[in-house]
Amino acid sequence: MTDWKSVLINPSSSILDAMRIIDQGGLQIGLVADGEGHLIGTLTDGDIRRAILGDLSLELPVETIMSRHPVTVGPNLSKNQIIALMRREDLRQIPVVDDRGHLVDLKILIRLLETGHRDNLVLLMAGGTGNRLRPLTEECPKPLLKVGGKPILETLIQNFKKQGFTNFYISTHYKAEMIESYFGSGEDHGVTIHYIREKEQLGTAGALSLLTAPADEPIIVMNGDVLTNVDFNRVLDFHLEAGATATMCVRKYEFQVPFGVVHIEGDSLKDIKEKPVQSFFVNAGIYALAPEVLSMVPKNQFLDMPDVFSLLMEQEKKVVTFPLHEYWMDIGQKSDFDQANGDFSDIFS
Repeated sequence: MTDWKSVLINPSSSILDAMRIIDQGGLQIGLVADGEGHLIGTLTDGDIRRAILGDLSLELPVETIMSRHPVTVGPNLSKNQIIALMRREDLRQIPVVDDRGHLVDLKILIRLLETGHRDNLVLLMAGGTGNRLRPLTEECPKPLLKVGGKPILETLIQNFKKQGFTNFYISTHYKAEMIESYFGSGEDHGVTIHYIREKEQLGTAGALSLLTAPADEPIIVMNGDVLTNVDFNRVLDFHLEAGATATMCVRKYEFQVPFGVVHIEGDSLKDIKEKPVQSFFVNAGIYALAPEVLSMVPKNQFLDMPDVFSLLMEQEKKVVTFPLHEYWMDIGQKSDFDQANGDFSDIFS
């Protein structure tokens, strides 16, 4: 693997010399630095190609065509934050400089994405009783109901794993022992699973107060009865780019009123709209939370996630929404369960 120091270029070097250095380095970029290691510009393969197309002499010094104000990052920025910035700015490489402007590293997007591993905790809420799905849930907790031949929760974990997430917490209550017995430590599924067993139901957010593992990165919280093929990396990138304390995934929901809707003022008829379509954004049950949110959740108290978001808004924290256009199904009723089974092979095959 080529070291970033191999693509250091003196500003007085010719474009032709810089081209050789970039070609040999294989990183598609040159770092233009002075004798003390201060970054003063960057030169990409594209810059050189544009110079050639512009019929510039390749004997000119690189400082004539280099980018003098490249995007850089500091050494303390996390990998996920760097990836988010590079995606936002459409960058494939980004120099790392210290507070004095000295070059200390070069981050390459393809290398950052090679392992695909994310350290973020994923908390899956799987403690509900599934009353609306009875009798299916009389002997089986809803997250273990099979859609596409496998439990809903197993599909969720597999999707997360494919995207690089391996550190899970599952909050359980109703028939908790069945869920814990099925997944165990997660070893058979190639992940690590810890359990938060709620003695009493704590809502969709109360289990956050029982999450004891340290979290230096945003946490993903998701209802365990939702099937989706959303890219959770994009959710986290969006959350980081926004500098948000909390991000709620939302889904557009539309329904048609089966009657003519009338607008009345006093006893006067002002307007009639025949069977209008109403459109709303609804909570999709998927969230990204900054670690600080954990300390805001009261211990062992029933709390739903909308309550947490209301609290954050009252405190004027930055709360944002991430609109989903991917497949999403909240399996709350028998009709949803049947539809998800019908959709499964097309969406998750």
